Amino acid sequence: MAQTSFSDIAIVSCGTLSLELNHLRAEGFLDTEHLFFTTPGLHEDIHELENQLLDRIARAKEKAGKVLVVYGGKFCYVNADEPTRTMQQIIAEQGENVARIDATHCMDMIASEAEREGIAADVAGGEKVWWMTPGWIKFRHKVFKGWDKGLANENFPRHSGGAVVLDGIGYMDTYMAEHPEDFLEYSDWMGIPIIPYPVSLDRFKILLAEQADKLHN
Repeated sequence: MAQTSFSDIAIVSCGTLSLELNHLRAEGFLDTEHLFFTTPGLHEDIHELENQLLDRIARAKEKAGKVLVVYGGKFCYVNADEPTRTMQQIIAEQGENVARIDATHCMDMIASEAEREGIAADVAGGEKVWWMTPGWIKFRHKVFKGWDKGLANENFPRHSGGAVVLDGIGYMDTYMAEHPEDFLEYSDWMGIPIIPYPVSLDRFKILLAEQADKLHN
């Protein structure tokens, strides 16, 4: 498959995926000069999410004629005040030169639902899993802003298969070696084991390339 160029595309993404996107730029897959990030964890504050997203898209348009938004659809933006307002609607309002990656959330960008089911069967015996990417580790205090131990106890322990980190950049090996106490404290706070799972970024690359090709065509 021929390499897709992103040289005329600016990318706007949730900051949670900044690790993967900067990795892809460093290795040469993303040849764009323009990466814009919103604050990680804004799915907890969708009004600020929309404000930042529109701001970053506007800034991206000043740098490139085409904009690729790396945000999930179904789970990243849930507007309780306007239930019919969706992420896809927001993107459609930005014009034909703005596209969004075809995925439901950041974990889905890294591993498909079928792949996640296979991973859960492999490491958790098919038990319910809480999925994360490395950004959920690095930006923990932003992603879980406002969460106390009580809220953690309400949400995490029901995921008896543990928290699986879909790591396509080798982040967890370094993190656990350099911050073992933080890793253990994080797991203790969640009340479930945190399980690093190495994956490739092949699916992420394909999804990014698909939207780049659509923007070019």
